[in-house]
Amino acid sequence: MLTILRDLRDFFVSLKLTVALIAFSIVLILVATLDQVNLGVWAVQSKYFYTFLVWWPLGTVSVPVFPGGYTIGGFLLINLLAAHIYRFRFTLRKTGIHLTHAGLILLIVGQFLTGLVQGEYQMRLDQGQTRNFSESFRNVELAITDTTDAKFDDVVAIPERALARKQTIQHPKLPFRVTVKTYLPNSTLRMRAGGESETDTTNAVNDIGSRVIATIQPLTYKEDERNLPSALVQLDGPEGVIGTWLVSVHLLDSQWFDYGGHKWKMALRFARLYQPFSLTLLKFSHDRYAGTDIPKNFSSRLRINTPDGAGSREVLVYMNSPLRYGGLTFYQSGVENNDRTTVLQVVRNPSWRIPYIACVVMTLGLLIQFGLHLAGFATKRLSTPAAA
Repeated sequence: MLTILRDLRDFFVSLKLTVALIAFSIVLILVATLDQVNLGVWAVQSKYFYTFLVWWPLGTVSVPVFPGGYTIGGFLLINLLAAHIYRFRFTLRKTGIHLTHAGLILLIVGQFLTGLVQGEYQMRLDQGQTRNFSESFRNVELAITDTTDAKFDDVVAIPERALARKQTIQHPKLPFRVTVKTYLPNSTLRMRAGGESETDTTNAVNDIGSRVIATIQPLTYKEDERNLPSALVQLDGPEGVIGTWLVSVHLLDSQWFDYGGHKWKMALRFARLYQPFSLTLLKFSHDRYAGTDIPKNFSSRLRINTPDGAGSREVLVYMNSPLRYGGLTFYQSGVENNDRTTVLQVVRNPSWRIPYIACVVMTLGLLIQFGLHLAGFATKRLSTPAAA
């Protein structure tokens, strides 16, 4: 047992492990950079860095072929901690090294937390409009809403990963089961032609699905484009099948149905992030350089509305001057509809301060370490007698 523990210790404190992990990192970054031409930034991050293993398709299945960013970063963190604890002893002359290593550890931990908890959304506001939610640019959700109470909507949101796996969901708030029969990650809609009802994989019998068919499309990875999913959803109650609906982000309106004495609506929409406050667009300004159509400045004057009114105030958001409020950061991103709609990028990242703290700690450690060496070198030079 002691031999096994000693071998594990030697493995994790080994300099060879450090070199191997750095080599793996170089290969991972190189392959991801080359593949970015095909997949784009977001897909590359998910495939290579925000994962424990890199999966590549092999025929009809996917196989792991390389350690992902989480695996390499995790082993680097363990290697650094183990080597630091085992090899280094705290002395005044090593203060800079200790601080530099502590900053590096913070940097790795901060990036790991960012990959886990960071979320990016968009909020679109017309002048005078008020909203208390933002929407994801890429992820979708199936929203089933009980609208029986005129004063309150009870919403159940099923995330995209459950839809893509074609799972059967029984939520405690729903008196029926939700079964995903078909999921198309990118699609278009067209009117159903005669004779297609027997072979259509999105054959819905309720509402607009009886007249419209969804066709699968290749996935897009361009930064200015997004995939538009569709799905065939079947609802089952204790008495049997309630119905099947074709849901799609192409459909702007929800589909309504009655069940169990309640009135329901269902829609496939981009995932929403609700916040306990709302924003009202008071005025949007789009300044251009004189005599040209080149944008000079975008700015949005907003009013923050809180439930108790104590935190309500007006703010101006413009380029390089975001609004930080309620754990969210609102950036001025763009404009739509001929300057009638402002687009705010909303970022949720509770660990955003960690990289800044890590850089400060590392800088302080390097300054102390080089300062101690410089002081020692200068003291040695002064104490050495001049040569004849």
